[in-house]
Parts: sequence; C-alpha cells; structure tokens
Amino acid sequence: MAYLAPIHRPSSVRHALKLRFLSAHEECLVVAKSNRLDFYALTDDGLELQYTRAVYGKITMLEKLRPASSSTDHLFVGTDRYTYFSVSWDPTVGHLRTEKSYTDLSDKTGRDSQSDDRCLIDPSRRFMALALFEGILTVLPLTHKSKKKGDPESGSPGEPAPVRIPELFVRSSAFLHSRNPSSEKEKPRLALLFEDSHDKVGLKIRSLNYAAGGTGEPGSAEFIEEYRFQEQVDLGASHIIPVPAPSYGFLIIAEVSITYVDEVSNHHLIEPLKEATIFVTWAQIDAQRWLLADEYGRTYLLMLLVEDHDVVGWKLHLLGTTSRASVLVYLDAGLVFVGSHQGDSKVIRIQEKSMEVVQTLSNIAPILDFTIMDMGSRAGDAKTNEYSSGQARLVTGSGAFQDGSLRSVRSGVGLEELGNLGEMEHIIELFALRSGSETEFMDMLVVSFIDETRLFSFSGTGEVEEKDDYKGFVLNESTLLAVNVPQNRMLQVTTSSARLLDLESGMTIATWVVPVSQSIIAASSNQYHLALSLGGLEVVILDVSAELQVKARKSFGTDVQISCIDVSAILQDTLIIGFWRGASVSVFNVETLEEIATIKVSEDAGAVPRSVLLTQILPGHLPTLFVAMADGNVVTLSYDSTKASVSDRSSTVLGTQQANFKAIPRDENLFNVFAMCEHPSLIYGSEGRIVYSAVTAENASCVCPFDCEAYPGAIAISTAEDLKIALVDNERTTHVQTLPVGETVRRIAYSTRLKAFGLGTIKRTLKDGVEIVQSHFKLADEVVFSELDTYDLNEDELVESVVRADLDDAVDGSAERFIVGTAYLEDDHPDAVRGRIIVFEVTQDRMLRVVTEVAVKGACRALAMLGGKIVAALVKTVVIYDLEDDALHKIASYRTATAPIDIAVTGNLIAVADIMKSMSIVEFKRGTAGEPDTLTEVGRHFQTAWSTAIADVDDNTYLESDAEGNLMVLRQNITGITADDRRRLEVTSEIRLGEMVNRIRRINVPTSTDATVIPRAFMATVDGSIYLFALIRPSKQDLLMRLQAKIAAYVHSPGNVPFNTYRAFKNEVREAEEPYRFVDGELVEKFLDCAPDMQREIVEGLGVGVEEVRGMVEGLRRLH
Repeated sequence: MAYLAPIHRPSSVRHALKLRFLSAHEECLVVAKSNRLDFYALTDDGLELQYTRAVYGKITMLEKLRPASSSTDHLFVGTDRYTYFSVSWDPTVGHLRTEKSYTDLSDKTGRDSQSDDRCLIDPSRRFMALALFEGILTVLPLTHKSKKKGDPESGSPGEPAPVRIPELFVRSSAFLHSRNPSSEKEKPRLALLFEDSHDKVGLKIRSLNYAAGGTGEPGSAEFIEEYRFQEQVDLGASHIIPVPAPSYGFLIIAEVSITYVDEVSNHHLIEPLKEATIFVTWAQIDAQRWLLADEYGRTYLLMLLVEDHDVVGWKLHLLGTTSRASVLVYLDAGLVFVGSHQGDSKVIRIQEKSMEVVQTLSNIAPILDFTIMDMGSRAGDAKTNEYSSGQARLVTGSGAFQDGSLRSVRSGVGLEELGNLGEMEHIIELFALRSGSETEFMDMLVVSFIDETRLFSFSGTGEVEEKDDYKGFVLNESTLLAVNVPQNRMLQVTTSSARLLDLESGMTIATWVVPVSQSIIAASSNQYHLALSLGGLEVVILDVSAELQVKARKSFGTDVQISCIDVSAILQDTLIIGFWRGASVSVFNVETLEEIATIKVSEDAGAVPRSVLLTQILPGHLPTLFVAMADGNVVTLSYDSTKASVSDRSSTVLGTQQANFKAIPRDENLFNVFAMCEHPSLIYGSEGRIVYSAVTAENASCVCPFDCEAYPGAIAISTAEDLKIALVDNERTTHVQTLPVGETVRRIAYSTRLKAFGLGTIKRTLKDGVEIVQSHFKLADEVVFSELDTYDLNEDELVESVVRADLDDAVDGSAERFIVGTAYLEDDHPDAVRGRIIVFEVTQDRMLRVVTEVAVKGACRALAMLGGKIVAALVKTVVIYDLEDDALHKIASYRTATAPIDIAVTGNLIAVADIMKSMSIVEFKRGTAGEPDTLTEVGRHFQTAWSTAIADVDDNTYLESDAEGNLMVLRQNITGITADDRRRLEVTSEIRLGEMVNRIRRINVPTSTDATVIPRAFMATVDGSIYLFALIRPSKQDLLMRLQAKIAAYVHSPGNVPFNTYRAFKNEVREAEEPYRFVDGELVEKFLDCAPDMQREIVEGLGVGVEEVRGMVEGLRRLH
C-alpha cells in the first residue's frame, strides 16, 4: 500500500479573477493553482494572501456571479472531472460556503474540446455558456422571472441545457455586448472564431434562443446563425475581444494583424502589426484600452482610436517584457496581475509606454526534471532519526525558454544569515544580555567555551567590539548561565560560583561559591529564583532578589542523580527536574523544593531525560512541558499547574542524540522552541497544535535569541567552526533559491564529487520574426549557482537526457562523467542519424571535454547506468552500450511496444516506461561461452497507459505515472505458479493525482522500525508540485485506510465533491470508483484540524484512541 503527501504545493497559475468576494466594499483577486484557490487582498504594495483552500479537482475555469440577494460576488468554479459549483464567502466562520453544485455535466459521447474549457457569461448577466466538448455548448440561465417556491433566485445558475453547434474546433468565443441592454427581448449573441475541416479560419455570430422549462426542469436552447464574416480571416487569428459601448462590435486578434468588426453595419477595419507575434491572453482596462500578452513574455497596451463612437483605428504600444502570461487581470490604478504557468507570476504597474514590476510571486512550474542534492547527514549506529523532507534539498529545472531557471527547493524553517563573527571552535553555550535596564535591545553577547568566556558588545549600527573586562564578569571560566534580572542587575553562573552584578556601578553585589569538592553542572533561573545542580546529587535554590541567599536545598543521593533542571519563566514557582533513572521528571515548588508531582515520560526504564523546558507555545492552551531523551526522542505534555497533572502526551523522534532546548520569543507571552541536535528543528504552535520543522541550519550547535538594535528579531547561532547572527522564520515555509538561466532547463544531473550540475538546456530567440532554437549542455557550480562552461549542440539538435555516471578510465581506473542523449528535429540527416549519445568529462579547471560520442538512429529519450554500462532508451528500442578505449560499443538491444519514455534500473533489471503501453521489465544477461549479451523481457503490464515517468520503489515493485494524472504501483509476482503469473505485472495501488508527473526520483532513507511509512520517492509535476511517495508498513495499512475513509466522510470540499470520486483512477480506457490501496496524506492530515469532538467520532470503531491517532498523523505531517 502507498502513501502520498505534498512537499511543495502547485504554483502554476492558469486562471485568475477579480471580484468582490471577501467583502462587499473591497475587491480581491482569486488565483487558481491546479486544485487550489488562493484569495489575495489588493494593497498599495501588491497582493497579500488572505485565504487558501483546496478543491477536489483541477480547476479549469473561474467566473463571478452576483445573485440578487447577495451583497458580495459568488465564485463559479469548474474542474477537470466535469464538476461545477458556485461558492460564497461565509464571514462568520471564515470559510467558503457551497451555494450550488453540478455533480457531472460530462457528455459520455462528446469529444473533449481541443482548446481550454471556457466559461462565457452574457454581458447582460442573463446566461452562462460552458464550452467543454467539440460542437456542444452547455447553457445555464442566470435570470429567472418565476417566483415559485423552490426556483433559484435571480443571478444564480439554473439547470444546464446542452446545445449542439456545427463549429467543431473553436479557437475563441465570446458573448457580444448588447446594443440595447435594457431590453430583455434582445437575444444574447455569441461570436465564434473557428477552424473548419479544410484548415480555414472562419467567424460566425449566433444568437441564443432559450425557452425555460418547468419547475426543476432544464430549459431548451438553440444557437441560430445570425452573421457570417465574409472576409478571409487571418490563419493566425486566436482571440475575439468584445468591444463595449459606445463603439460595440469586436476585435479579432491575429499573429500579423488586428481587425475591428462592426457586425451590424458590416464594417471592418484591418491593420497589420509592425512585427508578427503570437498573442496568448488579454485583459480589459476600459471601453477603449486592453492589455495583450504574447508568447515571448511581452506586454502591450492596445488602444482604440474613436471618433463619434466609430472606431477609426488602433495603436499598439509595447510596455515591456515579463514572464510569459497565462492570464492577465487589471487590478486598479495601473496595477496588473500577470499570472504565469512557465515563469514567476508578477504584479506590474503600467507607466507611460513602460511598466515596472511591483511584486513577484514565485513559481517553479513546470518542473521538467529535478535532482536530489542531499538527504541530510546521518551518523551513528543507534536508533535512526525519523525522516523529514526538510533534510532534503532538491534542485529543479523549472520554467520554459526565457523564464527557464534552476530552483533550489527546501521545505523547512529558513535561516537567513546576517553576519559572521568569525571562526570560533568548541562553543558550548550562548547568552544574550542588555547592558542596562534602560536599554531596549540586547547589546551584549556572551559566548561560553570549555574553559573560558568571551564577551561581545554590539552598537546600534551593528559594530562589534570584544570586551576584555566588563563589570565584574568572570571570563576565565566557562559560563553556564548569564541573564538579566530586575533592579538593573545581571546574573552569571560558572562551574564554581554564582555572581550577582550591578550593571550601573559594575560592582559585584553578591557571590555564592560552591562548597569544596563540588561543582555546578547545570543552572536555570527566572526573574526571582536561581536553581543550581551540584554534581548531579544536590539542588540549591538561591533567591535572586535577596542577594543570592540560599532559599532551599535538597540532596538526592547517588541512586537518583539529576540529569537536567528548568526553572519555569511562565510559572514562577515551578521547578522541573529530570533524573538519570526511572525515565521520569518531577515537578517541585521552587521555594521549598517540595515535590508536587512525578511524571513518567517513557515506558523504557533505561530512557534518560537530558533537557527539560516548560513554556507557553500554544495560545489559549495549557503550558507545554518538553522533555528531550538521550536517545533522540522528544516528549511533550500539557501541564496543568492547578491540578499538578499532565495530559496530551506525544513523542517525536528528532534525531539519534539528545536535543537541547532554547525558548525563542515569538509573540506576547508566546514562545517557539529551538531544539538543537544533529538535525536542528523549530517547534512552534500553529492552528492549535504543536508543529516540528527542520531548520536550514546545518551543523548548528548552540543558539540564543539576540534581539539587538542592528538586527531586530535575530538569533545568535554557532557551529563547530564559527558564530553567526541570523534571522529565523517563525514557522515552516518552502524556501526557493533561483538561478535564472534564460533557457529551458530540460534535463539536470548532479555530481557530489564535482560539486556541479550538468544541465541540458534549450534556448529560443526571435530574429526577424523567425524562431531560432539552440540547445546546449552546461556545467554549473552548486555553491554559487553560476555557469562554468557550455557545449553547443548542433543545429536542429535538442537535448533529451542527461545522467551522471562513474565509467571505467584507462588511466585512473574509474572517472566521473556526464552522459548526454540528444535528438534531431528534422529527418534529413545523413545515414538516418536521429540523435547522439555524448560522453563528457570535467577537466581540472572545471571545463567540459568530449570523451566520445556515437550517432544513434532514434532520439535518445532516457539514459541510465547498469553496472558500468550505459542503458539508452531510443525511439523504438532499449540499447546497452559499453565504453571501451574511449568508444561506445552496442552490446545488446530490446525492441519496445511503441516508444520508451523513461527507464529505471535495479540490479540487472530495466523497467521501461512506454509512451502508450504502460511498462515492461527487461533482464540483462551476460553472454557465456562466446554467446552475445542479451536483453529479455521478463515482465509486462498488459494495460494501456500513456506513461510519463517510472521508478523502482521496492523489491519487484514500481511506481508509474501517466499523462492523464494517474499514479500506479505495479508489482511483479516472481513467486507465481505459472510463467504467465510471473510475467504479468499486477496493480497493487492506484490513485488520480490530477497533475502530470514529469519525473520520479527514488530515495533511500533509513527509518525507525516503528515508523508508519517508509519514504521511497520524490515526484515533480508540470504544475510545480513536489510530492513525497512512501510505502505503508503492513501493520499500519488497515488503520490508515479506515482512517482515510472516516475522515473523507467528515471533511468536505467546496462543491461537495466526494473524495473517492476526486481520487479515483481515470483515463480514456477505464474509470474507477475510488482510489485503490492508496492513502492521500493531505486528507489524513486534516484530522489535526478537526475539533476534538469530531476527532473522537472519527476514531470511533478504529480500535485506537485519539491520542495515538493524533501522534501518528503528526508524525506523518513532519515528513514534509
């Protein structure tokens, strides 16, 4: 059984709309990103995200409606599963409310529209038409005269009525503006720009006749031809733009001209463009101005020239170049939203004949390829740390042509370095201080080493000075604690003493010295009490306000030694002590050392708590007690001081070693917790739950909050080598670093040894109206993301595949190489050459050198390595090459069903993804006794599937994606009874992802034996999503499947689309009713968002408790 969870959500923008949705007084922008709706508020600085919600289906259309009784607009949404619905905003609960839904408008006999699905609304707001199938328009009335009970109100969609039209391939369509809008008798008119069977472009106008049906019954509709444009329409015509009053008519936008047509007077005005281009989208500004965007990222302003309401011409001004637009939305006051599928979306401001970028919204779509740079370091043979995607850094080839780029993607809590104080080794602790009570910011940084302490002073401008002597501060010993306390004083604790210093006079007010033969090994304090652990055998409480007078002391003896202590800063009279034995911590009254409660934190008697912290992390909740165990476990409990009891126990594995806690102030009286271990994590509260997230701080050893004037909100963080000042995010986000390439990064490979990327790119330029395409192989540095060298491919030759490999070398034995597969665009090359395989080496000065190359008779779609040999997927065959004497020799081949698109190698088995016939498994055998090497098919999936990517995810188990957005897990039953059983691949899991996967990369990460799932692969999609694929442990399979079914019954999507329908496998051959043995992590994780009562209802009958399910789901959430 399989598990799927998103790491990076889709970022591609194809649809956007401005409307008054969240408020009747303010407009907002709704943006569709695959299956998500993002709502943005319009501000002076651009867009600000207000709300986001997932929809069960990929969004194909957006339109606004305004029912008569509503003060805000409603949003009409269409999906790729032919489900359509309207939603409104419910301000009382802050969520979307479904107003009306249509479960299925699909015509089982209809052919899908070859262009995008379109939603057209009559400007009089009386009718809406959906263009979903060739030759069919679905009409929905929006205005109803009937006042009968149960009839929809005015402005709400009525029942759909399908209408057939003879125009099949419609390039563009639009309702024209009514010349008599006050007359309800005037019929809506639809302009159609279409292509006939002779590849000629025509234009017709049809009027809509609609007859209402009875109550609850659909009406009947007919589109009657009213006008046919007699002139020859430009073959490159792509868009119809209706022109409003006072001019009326419409514009035909083509590649070489723009034509204005007045269909009433049969007047038309055509003017050629100065330069031919391909327009892709448009947006209206007012009655005379429109914005146009073309294929090459250029944005234009089109203005009609009008005299006495008659159009006499037009002007087209180039404003500038930005990302290639998928949608344009004019916001207000010259601001325009440019939504892009193949580049960053942007907000631009129109200026006189120019524009400026106001805001950039990152987009990593489409991801054509990606590589995994690292999975986080792991050390030791002890219990393996729980995997988190925050430990993985992925580098993607994103965008297309001029928007092409490399993107470094890492999910986690970001750390932005602000400054470096230099090399410092063996730092064991950090503390931040104020130099006086009147100082608003921290301005002193205490750095503690094994046998000394160093003190740094920070000015308001960020200048740093190290202090050799400071107001009685002891610098020749290691500092265990340094903190400001009331009355303008400072407290310092070393291994031998505790000192209370006056910051104004610099005098030592009081000193408490450790008795002979004892030492202080741990210290903790709040504003009033200081707790010291003497040798782990005794606790001493000193009164800070009474000049370090001993207030209480207690000995525990050698049998019950102290492992850690914490004086709570939020519960002033509470002391937490952890012990080496008994796997427990105890709560004491800090003034009397009277024991209040003992808490057993682990069933393993050998478990040892090594760090404790009691703080407030969730607003409106009980304080949280954090206990870090020596084996890497972190236990959290809610502590009720009034009852001296704990609840909501959960356990999390952060690493193989103990974590050390440091509270980081977040908001008023709220804290985040920085957990230092081999994989540093930030623990924070979000939506009523505790979230653990990896921090992008490698090799960090110590941390402390350092809110200084020059770096407000910063932290000080040390590694084994240096000390830095940095800003840390309050919660987890996806961090994307961009290297603009300006070319399509089609293929990418990474070399750890060379610390470089091999990139296969495609560059497109426009010269004298002609597209020129040139392909390259580039070498790029991994550290600074800079280009090192470039190899130009031949004319009309495109890169198809790139891999990194270790190949035999006559001199060095083994050498690292990049292997590139190519294809030619034309078929007129000599000797039927259709591509090449080129082997590159990287020289010592980091330049590319061709080692060898071989011409092939088919495009080289994919490459892989098999035991030092090269496996190449050509157009109709899979071929194995051997490199000998710097030459490639063909040693075996296998002919595929149609054409291989991807390959995955495991041992001597090659999984071949076929472009039409799913996948097959081929075995490579070395020849014996003079026989040649062979490739023999040993397994096949006998179903039709348009494969896009494949990867092996377990023994004899493969993950395959197809072009229709489905995922399948296939298993070969090698222990089958018959030969046919052993050859036939069976489907063990399947689900509809809804996005086309371009690349699957296998990962191997060790997990703990009690982990719920085992991560196996990353997947990247055309919409910019990155998913984690995992296999579910057999002991958890039944629980997760039943949990998913229960949650699906309680958690609903906008439009009330059933979860099973949304995730059910669907292609042109078959359609399932529900996902098969596949768990959607995004749905399961919604359990944490449910109210406690609903959580109890969901787990009822599952055989487990709420706490166990919550802990399991929280563990799953930490995976990404």
